[in-house]
Amino acid sequence: MRLYFANHRAVWRVGDVAGVDRSLLAGALERYRLPAGTPVLLDEAMRPVEPVSSWFRSLALARRDAKSMRAYAYTVLMLLGFLLARGADLRSATEMDILQFRQWRRADAEDTLGGTTWDRDAAAIVSLYKHLVRIGYVRASPWRSSQGESLGSGFSTDVRVRHLELEQYLFFRDVGFGGLTPESELDETFGGWRPHRNRAAVELALLTGMRAQEWSTLLLPELGLMAGHRPQTADVDLAACAKQKRPRSVYVPVGAMELLDPYLMIERPEIVAKAQRTLRRRHRDLFVVQRLEADDTKVRGVLEGRTVTRSIKDMAPDLRRITVLETGGGLEPLALFIGQGGKMLTASGWDRVRWRAWDRLKAWSAHQNAPQVPRRCWVYHDLRHIVFA
Repeated sequence: MRLYFANHRAVWRVGDVAGVDRSLLAGALERYRLPAGTPVLLDEAMRPVEPVSSWFRSLALARRDAKSMRAYAYTVLMLLGFLLARGADLRSATEMDILQFRQWRRADAEDTLGGTTWDRDAAAIVSLYKHLVRIGYVRASPWRSSQGESLGSGFSTDVRVRHLELEQYLFFRDVGFGGLTPESELDETFGGWRPHRNRAAVELALLTGMRAQEWSTLLLPELGLMAGHRPQTADVDLAACAKQKRPRSVYVPVGAMELLDPYLMIERPEIVAKAQRTLRRRHRDLFVVQRLEADDTKVRGVLEGRTVTRSIKDMAPDLRRITVLETGGGLEPLALFIGQGGKMLTASGWDRVRWRAWDRLKAWSAHQNAPQVPRRCWVYHDLRHIVFA
């Protein structure tokens, strides 16, 4: 069996396929369009493995995010391999088969799992069997859940919130991210990249309470930052990038907006100018916006060869990362926070920024002006839980 993931942009980049008429291919993709990231499990004859592939499609149509679907897909692929080695399959699997799979994953495999990671695997298996019961493929799940042993680990998640005092936060922002010394002077040994961007990002996270995926995927129009204009405050409507895609509104206060200025006026134009050659080369892979509509809440442009209109708040992070505005003089990334090549930073990119800041904090921790530095590194989510007295 071979596992693949739907990627329409990859098909668009490939162009013509030998032996397949382009119009027929385009029609098939349009008719059977799967959300990006949908897993597809194929057998040796390249036919969908059912009923697993239909379950994948049900997850995608229920708007599960691509990251969760990928994790679920690999879990079920391992389960299928485990059952096959025992001469079983999804229909014939018994409670003992499933529990022994759990034992293998948690204790006997080359790379074993902790309780919370297994709970993610268990969620995938429970979801799969709910689908199998719903379509009549099996009569019931093969393990007891209501009155007997459940499939999960039984562990409760340890919510660890690392609180910061005001002095600690300023040290974190200005010394760790901003490249200053504990005496608020320029550190000539600082070798970091884009300190104004990084300081503005953590200040925005702190003052708005947005989650990392929310503030890191913001687009310029959402803050009213178009045509060189910067309002004093902003209201952002979140939807596709919010937790569980639940719509909510976020107020961005004066302080957060003001700290964006050095980044917007100094660092960002330089990044965009240097990225023009890369952006032009990737032109076919981008969502090239021709104009903004409905008071800058919608964008209209060319995506995968088609002219489309999208509501900004409903744009998923993957689409936001490739969205650029055709200005006539170049391509302007619409992402607020960008890195080399004009691309929106990924979660792993922001993690690298955070760990570099943490290394600076530890290096300066013995300075007389440094506050006490905790044993564990802060995470961006901690900024949602800070209240300064």
